[in-house]
Amino acid sequence: MQFRQQALSKLQSPEQLDLPVRFARPQGLLVLAVTLAVMAAASFWAVTGSVASTLDAPGILTHPRGSYVLQSPVAGQVTQVLADEGASLPAHAPLLKVRTAQGEQVVRTIDAGRLTSVTATIGAVVTTGADVASVERIDGADDPLVVLLYVSGAGAAAVPVGARVDLTVQSVPAQRYGVLRGKVAAVGRVAQTEQQITRFLGDAQLGAQFSEHGRPLAVLVKIERSDSTKSGYRWSSADGPPYAIGSMTLATGSVRLADQRPIDWLLP
Repeated sequence: MQFRQQALSKLQSPEQLDLPVRFARPQGLLVLAVTLAVMAAASFWAVTGSVASTLDAPGILTHPRGSYVLQSPVAGQVTQVLADEGASLPAHAPLLKVRTAQGEQVVRTIDAGRLTSVTATIGAVVTTGADVASVERIDGADDPLVVLLYVSGAGAAAVPVGARVDLTVQSVPAQRYGVLRGKVAAVGRVAQTEQQITRFLGDAQLGAQFSEHGRPLAVLVKIERSDSTKSGYRWSSADGPPYAIGSMTLATGSVRLADQRPIDWLLP
């Protein structure tokens, strides 16, 4: 009976037509406004924005003409080493003295450059054609450095000339001094064998390292110069490292490829 009386009372009460109808609370309107703003920004970016893709590859700082491996033209025992590693030598400079059956012979450099390593030591016996030293071809101490990146064939095909490159140098802490700035100057057309890389860099270990996953293509990166840094090159930080960087230093390059649109529109 109680429920019946309540139902009848509700039916007999007049409709509250003069009260406004509340469709949403103020908090709900705020959430709706924020959602619409985010959707509008996302739609605008989808039409006008772009996504930059990058390609990472191992490389090395070197001089444009590379290095060469000096081989002994005679067989015998090394009696004297005439130059220290790091020395700048002219072409045909004496490097080793070797005692042979015909008497003492002198092993000389082929081209001018910096002596990066000497594998022959005093007392060692060398054979004809044996590797005795590596020499980096340079004309002077101020010759600019470049970076050679060794990229897989599929990856190199997407690298455009002029692309920006960020270079993380092994001897420079990137968290403190940033990365080296450069641009792609050329992309090789022929894949490099391990022997070709070894001959150009003058280091068999590097040849094996860069060809470990197949025959790569060489990508030449020109480093941007700067008169305001100690190294003479431009870094992502203001000053870069407070010391010079040397050749034959390993680096990793992050190449910025062509920007891509996040949405490809399909038109009839």
